Amino acid sequence: MRIGVTVNGDRAEADIWEGESLLYALRERFGLPGSKNACEQGECGSCSVLLDGELVCACLVLAAQADGHEVVTVEGMGAGDIHPVQQAFVDAGAVQCGFCTPGLVVATAALLEQKPDPSEHEIREALSGNLCRCTGYTKIFDAVRLAAKR
Repeated sequence: MRIGVTVNGDRAEADIWEGESLLYALRERFGLPGSKNACEQGECGSCSVLLDGELVCACLVLAAQADGHEVVTVEGMGAGDIHPVQQAFVDAGAVQCGFCTPGLVVATAALLEQKPDPSEHEIREALSGNLCRCTGYTKIFDAVRLAAKR
């Protein structure tokens, strides 16, 4: 089956198998490896992307469901420059192994789009679907607060 998707602002087409995930299509068909493949069950958030502006786990969305829709991945943030959320993660030291970082960055950007000055509870709730095994979350929450401040 052939699908057409707007990915990071550019129209793209690919031949897919009807049962493949959006995550697989992004990584293997469209050459965008930023979204990570970890649990394949929607539990870790490492594959988080925006689908028509809504935060989703790309591993749980069929690529065919994205046909005709808009997808934004971590690669598409920042319009060719580093996105303020990405810079905040660097400045706050919220990046360690980096596996969870793309999903956390996308989730943070989605949060700040909806709530530019989130409370601590709102930050924790918004990132509750993203797992990190390295940082202990303190620096991640610092990064979110820093990005909100900027």
